[in-house]
Amino acid sequence: MDKNTQHLQHSPQLPPQFLANQIQNNDEIDLRELFLALWKGKLIIIATTAVFMIAAVVYALNAQQWWSSKATVAKPQSSDFSAYRVQVKQFQPIFDVYQDDGTVLVSGALDYLISPSALFQQFVTEFNSANNKRAFLDNSIEFQAFREKLDADADADADASRKLYAEWFKKITASAVDKKDKDGPYTLNLQATTKQSSFTLINEYINVIKNKTLDNALENLESLVDAQQHELAQQKRILEAQAQNRLNIEIERAEYSLEIAKAASVTQPIQTNTDQSMFSIDLGYKAIEAKINALKSIKNLSVIEPRLQQVDAKLAMLSTLSIDPNIEFQTFRFLEDVEQPITRDKPKRALIAVLGTLLGGMLGVAIVLVRHAFRKEDDVEKK
Repeated sequence: MDKNTQHLQHSPQLPPQFLANQIQNNDEIDLRELFLALWKGKLIIIATTAVFMIAAVVYALNAQQWWSSKATVAKPQSSDFSAYRVQVKQFQPIFDVYQDDGTVLVSGALDYLISPSALFQQFVTEFNSANNKRAFLDNSIEFQAFREKLDADADADADASRKLYAEWFKKITASAVDKKDKDGPYTLNLQATTKQSSFTLINEYINVIKNKTLDNALENLESLVDAQQHELAQQKRILEAQAQNRLNIEIERAEYSLEIAKAASVTQPIQTNTDQSMFSIDLGYKAIEAKINALKSIKNLSVIEPRLQQVDAKLAMLSTLSIDPNIEFQTFRFLEDVEQPITRDKPKRALIAVLGTLLGGMLGVAIVLVRHAFRKEDDVEKK
């Protein structure tokens, strides 16, 4: 509100309607002055806008480009890992329990190894592994170019190197399409500086992770089989020790029975109608001597402990089975194959140019308005 308006407000001779008209006229005059100032400063606005637009375009054209190649994968079907299933199932009898009545208790120890969900999650875990990403990037020519630039910087330190790795780790991801469904499809993504390199790198990385997952699956099978073999060997030693102790006790009992039979002059088998199971002399000492000789001649302890036959059979089967390290199978299947990207991720050149132009225009308008405000204040002070 200028001095004329203030004077009108403090003047009792003027009616209120006249005062309102004067204020409205002053506002219209100020708005016209504003547009007039902008028109006079149009060259500044145009120049500022042009400078910022050119700077934005230059930046957009020279900024580092980033392209992403993607693929969609899901858990494998049974046919995708049938060769691996055969390898696993050949060891099933080693884990099953065979009871005396002929029934078989089927073990589920191997089921996890051939679970489609487990195989797929292992692939996803390996894909997102920081160690696997680091090993892959260390062999990447494109990443090494960024690493060399960092090493050339005298101010770079270990933190800067870790930061560089962390930034690139974020460019290699496997993320669930539906966050609530961990068994559902996953999107594999790899971002690189050119569309060709992103396409090549993601295919190379998928193959690296595929082979690593296959190796891990076979190693898990081998580890489980080795553990079962070790357990069977322990069972055999325990059963053999138990059988040998029973045999020794039986021989010792028979020897005591022999002494008693000789002392009683029991030469031929007799019927005593008494229960002397510990030191029985019913057979007579000649038969007891034959029994002792027979017991001492036993070499196969499974005669004493039948369970040894089952353990020996399993160990014998293990000696004939082997794991083929060269089998091919899939721990995932493609729903969408890897394709070269059509558009870049960054920079968004059109958006940068538009934002730069708008910023330049707003700055130019601000400069003109500020100059006009200071110039008007100087004119008031001179008056």
